[in-house]
Amino acid sequence: MITRQAQVADAAAIAAITNAIIRETLVTFTTDERSAEDIAVDIKNRCPAYLVAEVDGQVVGFATYGPFRSGPGYARCREHTIQLAPEARGRGAGRSLMWALEAVAQAEGVHVLVAGISSANLDAIAFHASLGFSEVGRMPEVGFKWGKWLDLVLMQKILAAD
Repeated sequence: MITRQAQVADAAAIAAITNAIIRETLVTFTTDERSAEDIAVDIKNRCPAYLVAEVDGQVVGFATYGPFRSGPGYARCREHTIQLAPEARGRGAGRSLMWALEAVAQAEGVHVLVAGISSANLDAIAFHASLGFSEVGRMPEVGFKWGKWLDLVLMQKILAAD
């Protein structure tokens, strides 16, 4: 497995991963699937903060980040996304992506990474905790999908003490 910077050519594979998660799980509250074209724009706009994990030439996961909130006071805080294809889970792809994403973030002067996690995604909560993220908040019933109210779990990791 390799972790590398995403390329526009990866957009269709990323769309396949994220759209399956949107359709089939409560991991994300959205029900709107993403087009490969929209993802290609994100890759261009977020470079170098858009990474993929690849196994045998196939993209099996991605991680990226964007602004947490608007305004200059939040300029060094980013909210990240990490998603893996089912066959990549539990094989180190997630850790590899997060370590690489943290390195990119630190190089860009990011001080804090935030994860907004569905309360239905217990694996993601445990995964982030294992990487040094702390739960800093829980917003009850702010997400609604498939007739269920879901909590948003906020976790964060301070990358550098400055």
